[in-house]
Amino acid sequence: MGGPAFFLESLVKYQYLQNAMIAAVMVGVICGVIGCFIILRGMALMGDAISHAVLPGVALAHIFGVSFFIGAVTTGVATALGIGYVSQHSKLKDDTAIGVMFTAAFALGVVLITLRRGTGVDLWHILFGNVLAVSRADLWMIFAIGLLVLVSIFLFYKQLLLSTFDPTMARAVGMPNSLIHYLLMLLLSLVTVASLKTVGIVLVVAMLVTPGAAAYLLTERFSVMLLLSSILGVISSIAGVYFSFVYDVATGASIVLVASLLFSFSFMYSRVKS
Repeated sequence: MGGPAFFLESLVKYQYLQNAMIAAVMVGVICGVIGCFIILRGMALMGDAISHAVLPGVALAHIFGVSFFIGAVTTGVATALGIGYVSQHSKLKDDTAIGVMFTAAFALGVVLITLRRGTGVDLWHILFGNVLAVSRADLWMIFAIGLLVLVSIFLFYKQLLLSTFDPTMARAVGMPNSLIHYLLMLLLSLVTVASLKTVGIVLVVAMLVTPGAAAYLLTERFSVMLLLSSILGVISSIAGVYFSFVYDVATGASIVLVASLLFSFSFMYSRVKS
C-alpha cells in the first residue's frame, strides 16, 4: 500500500498501469457524452438492458473463437431491436419489454458461460471488469470506438438534440426519429463494449448514468452538460484506478464509487444553490 508518490512512480514504471489509465480516461469521456443523451431521453433502463445483453455475445464469441467485439455488438444491437419490436407490436410498454428482453439475454449469457467452465472464461472479469489487464490491442479498440461515437454525435448533433428535447417538432420537420433512436442504440452498444474491460457489464450502466446525472444537476445548458459529464467521467476513472491500484480493490467498483461520490457532491450543491 502506498500514496500518490508510489502510484506516480508505478505509473511511469509499468506499462499495464499506463494502459489502464489511458483506457479509463477514454471510457470516462465516451460514457459521459453518450450518457447525457441517455438521461435526457429517459433511457437509463435501455442502457442497463444493452449492457447486460452483450454477455451472451461475449460468450458466443469465445466459443466460436471470434472477436468478443463482434459478438457483443451483435447481441447488444439485436436486443435493442428486439425491445423496440416488442414494444411497438404489442400493448406492452417499453420498461416491460426491456425487463423481459435484457433478463433473457443475460440469463442466456450466464448459461453459455457455465457450459464453458474450465475453458478459460473468466465470468468475474466479464461482469465487473479488470482495467489493469487492458492490452495495447484493447486500447486501440477503445480509441476506435470512442472516435466513432464522438464523430457520429458531432455529425448528427442537431438531429439528436432536437429529437431529444422536442420529438414532436423533430417528427413535424421530417426527421426519422426511429432511425435516430436506433443510431443511439448502436452507439450505446459500442460504448458498452468499450467499457467491458474497465467497469464490466454490471457496472457500465453506472458510468453511463452517474456522471451525466451529476452534470445535469450543475447546469441547464446541454453543451455545458456534455463537457461537465465528460470531465466527471474522467475524474472518476482516474481516481478509481488510483484507489484500485493503491488499495488493491476492484477497479470497476472503485470508479463507480468515485462517480457516485461526485454525484452526491453535485446533488448537495444543487440543493444549496436552489
